[in-house]
Amino acid sequence: MKTSILFLLCLCVFLGFSHGRVVGEDETGFAECNVFFPGQVPPEGFTEAFHVKICQLYNKEPRFATLYSTKDKIPLYSAFKYTKPAQNGEEDWLVEPQIDDPESDLQEMVHEADIVDSVANLGTNQALSLDYVGSGYERGLLNPSFLNEKDFQVATYTLTNAVPMSPSLSKSWHRDIRRVVEQALVPHCSKKDHLYLLAGAIPSNIQVNGKVSVPETLWLAACCDAPEGWSLGLVKKVKDENSLADLAVGELEKQFLAGVQLFKGNCGEDNQKQEKTEAILQAVTQIRSGEQAGTSDNQEAKDSGLVRKLAGIIATPFIKLLELLIYIFVELVKFMFHLLWLIVKRIGSTLLDGIYSLWNGMVFYLTEISMVLISIPCDVGKVCINILQGFLGIIQDVAIFTYKILSIPMGFVFHLAAFPYYSICAIPSVLKDIATGIGGIFSLVIDATATLLHGFYYLAARIAKRFVPKGSSDD
Repeated sequence: MKTSILFLLCLCVFLGFSHGRVVGEDETGFAECNVFFPGQVPPEGFTEAFHVKICQLYNKEPRFATLYSTKDKIPLYSAFKYTKPAQNGEEDWLVEPQIDDPESDLQEMVHEADIVDSVANLGTNQALSLDYVGSGYERGLLNPSFLNEKDFQVATYTLTNAVPMSPSLSKSWHRDIRRVVEQALVPHCSKKDHLYLLAGAIPSNIQVNGKVSVPETLWLAACCDAPEGWSLGLVKKVKDENSLADLAVGELEKQFLAGVQLFKGNCGEDNQKQEKTEAILQAVTQIRSGEQAGTSDNQEAKDSGLVRKLAGIIATPFIKLLELLIYIFVELVKFMFHLLWLIVKRIGSTLLDGIYSLWNGMVFYLTEISMVLISIPCDVGKVCINILQGFLGIIQDVAIFTYKILSIPMGFVFHLAAFPYYSICAIPSVLKDIATGIGGIFSLVIDATATLLHGFYYLAARIAKRFVPKGSSDD
């Protein structure tokens, strides 16, 4: 799915689809789209939390700015500069993914069918094409394509620039804008100056399919950014499609919430020349008078064609049936093309996913083989180093052992070797010494006994001499 989305995005960029960027809260005004406001200062006073600023881009270039209401699902105004208009291009309606899903990576406006499965909560904060089907309303552009160059025209066909209008109201509103801008405003703003336009809508309580608000009032504010600048406001009530009222920008601002200012300093409204203002208003009056005359002529034509109306009423059911059949046929054709596109997209996504998986497998396989081939010389080198370290260890141990042997004193070795000889040869001497000792002991005992007996004898003789009386010599 991600691959298919990436493919679609690349295709959209290649084909030059328009895209928009939701301006973040940390950015000033409408970011790069501030160039569509006099002095690059956007209108003030639109501060509700459900007001979303969108910088509408095409081919990576800013084309116009839009303030979108996620509550009413319609734009409150679109700001643009008048450029030399081109022929009307084909309608190619797009939606803005980031309004419903701020986390979406899709910053480009894409077709609704292409993001049904990829954008969360699609249609929660914005209108979709399905909301207009069978409602009797069409997608009316606030920034009309016929007032823009070719590249700008493509960018205008986005649902963030459209409000519900009846076919007759859409035709009347765009006709009035075109005539007023081209015949009354442009001639009084030189080519060196810029004609800034704000086209907006005031929501009502009426909703299409209970979701998209139908405008109560359509309005246009113009500002000629010149040394002798001027501004003008136009209002059309939806209930009166033929109405077109001109008023000062300050009076137009009173129809909004308090604090709303459309142009910085009201675009010189306080200092603009009365002659130029009167000339512009006179041109607007002539345009309005011509439209009213055309309306009267149309009414007379309608009165004169009463019979044809009755015939039309009778033929209406058959025409509606034919329209229904044509609508069903067109929807079937669109469904078939959509189904074929989904099938092609699925097949393409499957092929791309398969190629991507095959490529990943080949890269992984080649990477693993390369790692194994690289590791073989490393392992062989490690084995050789281990063998050399072992051999060097053996040599080191032998050298240490040899050194230990050579470091023992030679006299100790000789004495140790002669110990058995001296031990065996000493046995007779030891036995002799033992016999001599035993003999000496006996001799000592005999001598001691003899001495003891001699002592006793001597003692007895002395006692006898002392106590025995001396006799004659004969005795």
